[in-house]
Amino acid sequence: MRVIKNISIILFLFASSINYAQVTFEAKVSKQKLGVNERLRIDFEMNKDGDNFVPPNFDDFTVVGGPNTSLMNSYANGKKTYQKTYSYFLAPKKKGKFTIKQATIEIEGETYKTFPITVTVTDAVERPNGQPDASDIASEKIHLVAEVSNSNPYLNEPTTVVYKLYVSPDVGISSNWREKQTPRYNDFWSQNVEVKGLNIQRGQYQGEDYRYVVLRKTVLYPQKTGNLKLEPLVLDITVEVPTGRANIFGQQIMTQVPKTVTAGSRTINVKPLPEQGKPADFKGAVGDFSFNVTTSKNQLNATESLQAKIEVTGKGNLKLFELPKLTTPSSLEVYEPEHKENVRTSLSGMQGSISDIYTIVPQYRGKYPIPSVSFSYFDLKTESYKRITSNEIVIDVVEGPTASANGSEKTETDNTKQTVKPSTNTFAFIKISSNWETMSSKDFFKSTSFWCLLLLPFLAIPLAIVIRRAKDKRDADVVGSRIRKADRLAKKYLSEAKKNLRQKEAFYESLERALHNYLKAKLNIETSDFNKEKIEDLLTQKHVDKNVVAEFISILESCELARYTPITNVTMQNDYDKAAETISLIDKQIRK
Repeated sequence: MRVIKNISIILFLFASSINYAQVTFEAKVSKQKLGVNERLRIDFEMNKDGDNFVPPNFDDFTVVGGPNTSLMNSYANGKKTYQKTYSYFLAPKKKGKFTIKQATIEIEGETYKTFPITVTVTDAVERPNGQPDASDIASEKIHLVAEVSNSNPYLNEPTTVVYKLYVSPDVGISSNWREKQTPRYNDFWSQNVEVKGLNIQRGQYQGEDYRYVVLRKTVLYPQKTGNLKLEPLVLDITVEVPTGRANIFGQQIMTQVPKTVTAGSRTINVKPLPEQGKPADFKGAVGDFSFNVTTSKNQLNATESLQAKIEVTGKGNLKLFELPKLTTPSSLEVYEPEHKENVRTSLSGMQGSISDIYTIVPQYRGKYPIPSVSFSYFDLKTESYKRITSNEIVIDVVEGPTASANGSEKTETDNTKQTVKPSTNTFAFIKISSNWETMSSKDFFKSTSFWCLLLLPFLAIPLAIVIRRAKDKRDADVVGSRIRKADRLAKKYLSEAKKNLRQKEAFYESLERALHNYLKAKLNIETSDFNKEKIEDLLTQKHVDKNVVAEFISILESCELARYTPITNVTMQNDYDKAAETISLIDKQIRK
């Protein structure tokens, strides 16, 4: 019996040792020698699931990705195989020989450690040594390209930049990509063109078949001559690269690699407009235009009104030049013009019409000629200047007083002079005599007025005390003061938008500008740094409620969408009210 008991103990210990030996936990690196400009992948692999995984401190490296977790279960010859991997992507900080220390994990109550690994970082290399790793494959298979339609335009000639992301069929990208750097177009007037969905298209890049999506389209009008630089678009994306292994269903196992891609900076050489033949009244219009001067009526009575419209229609930099001024006889009362724009922007540039509408009110009977008006522009097709001149318009005022009837004014055609007759009663309305009455001091002393003036300071004292207490109470009301301050701030930033409530484009431009100015004031960030993710993060850090942050982001998206869709006055009013309420709520909740 004792022998059997000893044999049982030995068998139990042997089985335990076999079970213990089956647990593996080790670290593997993609390469042990790499350039300072390369990335290193390190995998911590285990054949049984564990808890409390603790990675080493990567002191000499920057973690650019990870941890990414992968899990694989497979069956071969009736035997189950399990593998779990934690992957990190590291960028070396400098050259040298560095040791990556141990990682630890708990498996079935036991603590396991990896062996330290030493890697050598050398000078920068053009290409990795040996077989390319996943990061190298991602670099070769993903390309962000900025396609410029015209790299040598004239001043104020439109050019288009389209950003395309080319992806090889061999790899894929996940949906969690984001813009790391948004391009800024210094010295350009710019307008983004809406991209409706990321539609996957097929094309070629450097002679090879690729899939691509259009990420952004922007129309640019250069405002300076010379070499102008376009800042790059930079994206952070996650690339799915095949590992060369398959799962139990025969499907390719993919590994995820974080990657930063850039379109690179582009330079546009802007030509100046020629000086030869430039008209003296040229205001900077570049494109292909038609020009008209019209009036709502040519015959009317005195004190009635008419509208005179100066309008330019066509294709070109419509928002970037001034219309010529209307000149009228001095006998016509002319009000400041109302400027209107009906301009849409597509990939080919701006097209539509702009106009100035003058309201004219004649005061006297007669015929009033409105002189012809000239408009000059630079025609891109012929590369020459052109001038369009309107016809003279005569306004016939058929009924009303004549300008010479009272000698106050004359018509444009009246060249006769009138004699001014002096009148002996010119200053008859001025009173030159007075009826002063003497007032005795005794009449005022002890009168009602005397006692009122005497007691007034004493009566004012309790009134001042009441007012002071009310002010102290109001100042002590911190919540109420914060609410009042927030409401004032919302009205301050949205005042310009309110003025443009009936003009869709002007309203949404001023509304978006108001929201950005508010964020600049509250968050101390530049407009060029704005993106929805950053705004959301900063407001959340300032303890603003998530629903309020989401409402603010939706208003910004409404401003972008409104440029391309028809909007009613009711919708604009609702967006204005929503913006005012949201700014007020943010200001109440935000914390320094």
